[in-house]
Amino acid sequence: MELLTFATAGSVDDGKSTLIGRLLYDCKAIAEDQLDGVERASRRYGDAVNLALLTDGLRAEREQGITIDVAYRYFATPRRKFIIADSPGHTQYTRNMVCGASVADLAVVLVDARCGMTEQSRRHAFLLALLGVPHLVLAVNKMDLVGYSEAAFKRVRDACTDFVTRLPISDLTVVPISALHGDNIVQRSDPRMPWYDGPTLLGHLEQVHIASDRNLIDARLPVQYVLRPRSDAFHDYRGYAGQLTGGVLRTGDDVVVLPSGLSSRIVAIDTPDGPADEAFCPMSVALRLADDLDIARGDMICRPGNRPMVARDLDAMLCWMDDASLTPGAKLLMKHTSRCVPVIVRKIDYRIDVNTLHRQQASGLNLNEIGRVQLRTTRPVMCDPYLRNRATGGFILIDHLSNRTVAGGTINGTFDSSSGGAVER
Repeated sequence: MELLTFATAGSVDDGKSTLIGRLLYDCKAIAEDQLDGVERASRRYGDAVNLALLTDGLRAEREQGITIDVAYRYFATPRRKFIIADSPGHTQYTRNMVCGASVADLAVVLVDARCGMTEQSRRHAFLLALLGVPHLVLAVNKMDLVGYSEAAFKRVRDACTDFVTRLPISDLTVVPISALHGDNIVQRSDPRMPWYDGPTLLGHLEQVHIASDRNLIDARLPVQYVLRPRSDAFHDYRGYAGQLTGGVLRTGDDVVVLPSGLSSRIVAIDTPDGPADEAFCPMSVALRLADDLDIARGDMICRPGNRPMVARDLDAMLCWMDDASLTPGAKLLMKHTSRCVPVIVRKIDYRIDVNTLHRQQASGLNLNEIGRVQLRTTRPVMCDPYLRNRATGGFILIDHLSNRTVAGGTINGTFDSSSGGAVER
C-alpha cells in the first residue's frame, strides 16, 4: 500500500496530540495494554482518559501538558499506510516542529475555533510553505466549544484561508473537527454539523494524491558510503551506496560523478532485496560502475545531461533556531545531503514578519526568525533549488563548537559574488 507521512502543526494547546490520539483510537490502532497505560497515566494526572498521552510520552510533557519532542506513530487502514509526526506547538520547540515536517507529504495545521490563527500557527504555516510541504489541511478544532456553529467555522476559515493563500501552497483543505469528541475525525458528524458536506480528516488523508509529488526526472544519488567487503567471495566488489533523492537510474545508464566530473556506466544496481534493473527515489541502493573511480562520501552521481548546480555561493532562506543571534560573518558547518562543509554567512538580505509576510531590513536573525541570506561554502555543494528537489535543496547549519543544530535552510539558487550578489536561479 502507498505510504503517507504527515505532520501536525499549530499553536500550543490547539489539540494536536489529542487529535492524533483520537485518530489512532477511532482507527483501532491502539493495543489494549497501551490503552490501559494511558488510562492509568490519566488518573495519575487527575484527568479523564487523555488520548494526548498516546504521543506525549516524556514525563515533562505529561506534567506540563505540552508536546516537547516529535513523536512518531504508525498505523494503517485498508487504503493506505501512515506515519504521523506529532510536533510541538510551543515557540521554544519550533526546531522540533521543523524536524518533523521536513519529510512530510502533508501537514495538518490545527486552529482553535475560538481564537483563529495565532502568531505561532502563522509561523508554522509559513515554515510548512518554506519546507515545500505540498498538501495542507487546516483543521478548525474545538468546534464543541463554539456550539458547532457554522458561522464561527466560516469566520475562522475565511481568516485562515486569507493568510494561507498568500503562501506558495497549492493544495489546501479545511475541515471542522472536535478532536476531544471525535467529530469529523474518522466518522462524519452529521447530527452536530449537518451544514458540513466535505470529507472527514481520515477520508481526506486516505484519498489525497501524492504519487506525483516526488521528482522522478532529476536523477540524484548522494554517496553515503563506499562498500568494499573484505570477504573472499566479494574480492572485487565496489559499490557506491546511498539513497536516491530524485529521478530513476537503470542498469546500463551513463552517469557522471560530481564535483570531479568523472564519467562511467552503471553495470549493476544492488538493493537490500537483491539485484534490480532500475532504482527510483526514495530507494536505498548500491551502484556498481564499469570504472574504478575515486568516489567518496559527499560526492553525487547523476546523469551527464541533467546535473545539479555545483556552487559555493548560495542564496537561501533560513529559519534560525538558536538562542544566540545570527550575524553576518558567522562561521558554521553546513550539512547538505551526505556532505558536511564549513560555511560563512556573507549577508542577511531581510527577515520576514510572519504575521504580515512583509520583508524587513535586518542586521541579524534572532530565535525562530526567518530570513533570506547569502552563504559561501569552503567546498562546492551539489544542489538544486528546493522547490525542485527537497532533498538536494535543503540543509541544516551546525555550530561547530557545540555541535548544536542552529538553523534549517532551503536553497533558492546561487549568486555571483563578483557582481554584487545578483541571484542566478
